Amino acid sequence: MPAEEVSGLQKVLVHQRPKGFLLGGEKVQREKKTVTIDQLEVLFRKCRIGIVADYRGITAVELTTLRRRFREKGLDFKVVKNTLAHIAAEKAGREDLTEIFKGPVAIIFGYQDEIEPAKALSNFNRDLKTALEVRGGFLTDRLLGAGEVTSLAKLPPKEVLIGQVIGGMQAPIYRLVSQLSAPIRGIAGVLGARINQLEAK
Repeated sequence: MPAEEVSGLQKVLVHQRPKGFLLGGEKVQREKKTVTIDQLEVLFRKCRIGIVADYRGITAVELTTLRRRFREKGLDFKVVKNTLAHIAAEKAGREDLTEIFKGPVAIIFGYQDEIEPAKALSNFNRDLKTALEVRGGFLTDRLLGAGEVTSLAKLPPKEVLIGQVIGGMQAPIYRLVSQLSAPIRGIAGVLGARINQLEAK
């Protein structure tokens, strides 16, 4: 049968198939998307910080290396499709995140420390021919601008920062610990002041 006739027959079969019927390949793809969305939803709910970056210009080999290096630090590095990221974010109750998922993006998820992911990205970028461009990020309660993510990377490790703040405050220590045990809210308050000091230097 000529190729033209085969192509025409395929179109007719697709057009005539029952509503809701999926070919084998389509069913597999839909199932994969569902799994990806579910996995991303878990990460959005679990993470304390996420950093969104443009990965254009990064080679496949470099992406593999980045995944491994982030994983070694207890972080997840995910290259995601915007449509799937939008759905997962909405399912996780983070509709505010959809505005930073534009163009080809990768997301770095951090779970223990809000500072370490930004530091890791900054350090890894030095080894890349084309650095990952930070688009922004998010904490558990708000979005971060690209500049705020960069400022986080300039901070000392969290343990050191806590010690510095404790040494420089007159408030009771229990109050300080209470503030620092929560996510770094908007890089405001105590940590925000420290960031402003660094930016002024």
